[in-house]
Amino acid sequence: MVISTATLLSLFSTLSVLIHLLGIVNAAHAVLYVQSSRGAIAWSLSLITLPWVSIPLYWILGKNKFKGYSEALQRAYKEHQGLVRHAYGNILALAATLPDELATIGQLAETLTALPFTSHNDILLLVNGAQTYPKMLAAIASATDYILLQSYILHDDDIGNIFKAALIAKAKEGVRIYLLTDGIGSRKLPRTYLNALRQHGIVVNSFRSTKGIRSRFQVNFRNHRKILIADGKIGLVGGLNIGDEYLGKDPKLGDWRDTHIQVKGPVVQCLQKSFLSDWYWATKDMLEVSWVIDTDKRNRHTAFVLATGPADPIPTCTLFFLELINRAQTRLWIASPYFVPSASVLNALKLAAIRGVDVRIILPNRPDHYLVYLCSFSYYEELQKTGIRLYRYQPGFMHQKVILCDGETFAIAGVGTVNLDNRSFVLNFEVMTFAIDWTAHQGNSLQNKNHPTFIQNVEKMLLDDFKVSRLIDLSSYQKKSFGFKLAARVSRLLAPVL
Repeated sequence: MVISTATLLSLFSTLSVLIHLLGIVNAAHAVLYVQSSRGAIAWSLSLITLPWVSIPLYWILGKNKFKGYSEALQRAYKEHQGLVRHAYGNILALAATLPDELATIGQLAETLTALPFTSHNDILLLVNGAQTYPKMLAAIASATDYILLQSYILHDDDIGNIFKAALIAKAKEGVRIYLLTDGIGSRKLPRTYLNALRQHGIVVNSFRSTKGIRSRFQVNFRNHRKILIADGKIGLVGGLNIGDEYLGKDPKLGDWRDTHIQVKGPVVQCLQKSFLSDWYWATKDMLEVSWVIDTDKRNRHTAFVLATGPADPIPTCTLFFLELINRAQTRLWIASPYFVPSASVLNALKLAAIRGVDVRIILPNRPDHYLVYLCSFSYYEELQKTGIRLYRYQPGFMHQKVILCDGETFAIAGVGTVNLDNRSFVLNFEVMTFAIDWTAHQGNSLQNKNHPTFIQNVEKMLLDDFKVSRLIDLSSYQKKSFGFKLAARVSRLLAPVL
């Protein structure tokens, strides 16, 4: 059967009309549900004018609300009310009493997450993979009951196989082990690696935003958290995944600069709660873990765990970071591999600089995602006008996610997985651990050089990073070629999904 040209043209015309109508329907959906006005405008215009290309992209990248996660947790809480009350009760019993000047940030933390700042925590700062991986492996070796390990990326390479051997060794001792990876971040992890773990009784699961074949095409809603819990007593969290590149073995990226922390005390249970929530979404299984808090009153850190994600009913991550930026009085230092801030965060940074805060931002000089790297240049002129100082880290690739802000009598420092971009603030599941210190109520601890606090160690670490970073002349952007500026501005149009 031969189809005539006229018939083909008629079929194509009908299909074209249907595609454009579908584009209009999706544009209406974007106007109704895309959170930012800029994102809604960008999507709706592209869906109407270029539906053939934009419709599949919108289906992959356009969703910004994660459905079902909160509802699943509510069902789990109802099924395990006694356990949940016991767990929360143990944490709330160690809630810190903050001074009046910091009461609002404590209230905000508890309102956003239902968890407070807690007392009697110990936080150890870990710089780079050379310090982090030995502590992670030591925590695994110390476990006698269970291990919870969550990593966005897990590679089948030298360090990945060291972790595999360590986990298998503990499994042979009868320790229960639960491994959770991300469906996109660890997509290259071979089945043989996972099967080797499963053969020794290690329970392995993948966090996916949707079920079935659709999960292969949904790149939003990644679980970017990196958490290790041993027996509910020791926790580790921060920027490092598990792979050789985090030890500087990637020849393209060179030395890898990252930051992690080890924690003990109530915040371990807060991190454990985050892991269990993700595990329940992935498996519908509530694990048996210890909720006994290993409290040592000699531990002097007041800390808070901020676990955020696209299932939050309000923009938890954005609101908490805005509170930190707006609270800064003397200093606001941020290290992030990516700088694609929303309008509200960018304006808050500008306001901080205008009111005299020392605002410094460290970004990598060497990119791992060129489009995101390119986008950061489009902010140069705005940063220059307000006095924000931008640094580019020189020795290799910088992947750490750290914030330090303070005033005359307080300081707050955070380490975790949140990048300074829309994806971390809105689209990914993230976690940060914050420590807070105030001089008027803790014997001027910020000045105690003999026994430095975690915040003092963060300060020293960032000062060392500034020494090997180049202060950028933001006016240099004006000297860039027209093509470069155009590419930077075009990449900025994609900011909502970068």
